[in-house]
Amino acid sequence: MRRHSKKKNVLLAVLLAAGGFYFISHLDFLISGPTKSQEVTPNELSWEAERLVSKESWVEQGDYLPLNVSYLVLAGALSTQQRYLSVGISSVKREKGSYLIPTLQSLFSQSSPEECSSMVVVVLLADFDVSWRVTTVRDIKAAFTSELEQGHLVILHVPEEFYPPLTGLKRNYNDAPERVSFRSKQNLDYAFLVHYSSALGRYYLQLEDDVSSAKNFLTTIKRRVEEQEARKTTWAMLEFSSLGFIGKLYKSAHLPQLVRFLFLFYQEMPCDWLMSHFRELLTQRKPILLKPSLFQHMGTFSSFQGTYNKLKDKDFEEGLYSNPPAEVYSDMSTYQKHFPKLAWDAGEGFFWGRSPERGNYLTVVFTEPTVVTEIFVESGSGGKDLLESASVEIGHNVVTTEKEENSCKEFQSVGTIENGRFKMQEIDKKYSSESSCLRILVTAGQKDWVIIRKIRITTKTSTRPPHQAQV
Repeated sequence: MRRHSKKKNVLLAVLLAAGGFYFISHLDFLISGPTKSQEVTPNELSWEAERLVSKESWVEQGDYLPLNVSYLVLAGALSTQQRYLSVGISSVKREKGSYLIPTLQSLFSQSSPEECSSMVVVVLLADFDVSWRVTTVRDIKAAFTSELEQGHLVILHVPEEFYPPLTGLKRNYNDAPERVSFRSKQNLDYAFLVHYSSALGRYYLQLEDDVSSAKNFLTTIKRRVEEQEARKTTWAMLEFSSLGFIGKLYKSAHLPQLVRFLFLFYQEMPCDWLMSHFRELLTQRKPILLKPSLFQHMGTFSSFQGTYNKLKDKDFEEGLYSNPPAEVYSDMSTYQKHFPKLAWDAGEGFFWGRSPERGNYLTVVFTEPTVVTEIFVESGSGGKDLLESASVEIGHNVVTTEKEENSCKEFQSVGTIENGRFKMQEIDKKYSSESSCLRILVTAGQKDWVIIRKIRITTKTSTRPPHQAQV
């Protein structure tokens, strides 16, 4: 492996002494074919492509010393129009299968045409195995022809010669040398990936190559960003998953610093640790983890030596549920501000009630009658505050009760909660008529308090006008 020359080491030492986070050479933005020093294997799939970054970009106008790297564009072409979101994925060869194609399928299938037009997915094939890259590109071209042609997907590679040393590195945490080399290269992969993506969108989302996405994740990200702006929150990184380097959102204005930070400290620690330090340096002291999570880790075997990996994000919601507008009532005593409606609304909130008694209820009254096709109820937190005994019911004919609440005149049970959870699909095959209410009815009292975290349903669109409550 090639190492830096003495001259570059001296320059780096001077830059470190001056406190600057800078790279030490030159960035080739224009990819006009390989030079003699970077000849491409004949089987490599590549062609001439321009790196579309304006002359007024941060690279030309800042005091940065740019990064010496040339990108091979293996598939796809970029639009000159900046998108709302650039999505970065780095992928390497795995010993046991690949999750890259399913990951891309999830990203695009869970996005509307409008959302796809507002984002570009950049995939860095970061493995030095040429045959693997060729096969992977061919598979991607076969599966995502329209996305490549429309500029929604770009596939890249950075030749090995542009990487700094990957062996003989520091073992700060007494990790095995192979582990240190793997995680250090991963940091460099991310640095190159972020660098290329920096001018492509207003925001940058980092994913891994083995995730599934929630439906309409881009729209949710937009809404969450707007919420932070409305609160005038100072943020450097929003987290849409609690796992690893998955679902981390950055402002593109911060990416140049992030690139240099990852590159400069690539051998010091894993990337998820580095990003926490970077966040704090940009004065965001605490993580901002937004729930429900929008991305779920689906890989079973790690990209590092094929080791088994069963990590899952417990707060992930695939987004197939579409709760309609509704009012929510309960006669259970509410603790503080954990109101019943919070179990119905998407987000971090939940209903928290004191010890329920037999006959207590939580009733959801739909704004419009609807055919319910699926119901999911989840209670408890960390194995505590589970709802132990309750039936799940759908109701008809809205009435106003003596408590001046809306409810339904008649209910029919569709099942019972077991181990604090309830899930039932294809409800419409047995109960095909439109419903106006959903009720959770406590069938036995309990001493423990109860948390109802989620009530989620899917529906068929109703053609009837909104209901009028009967007195």
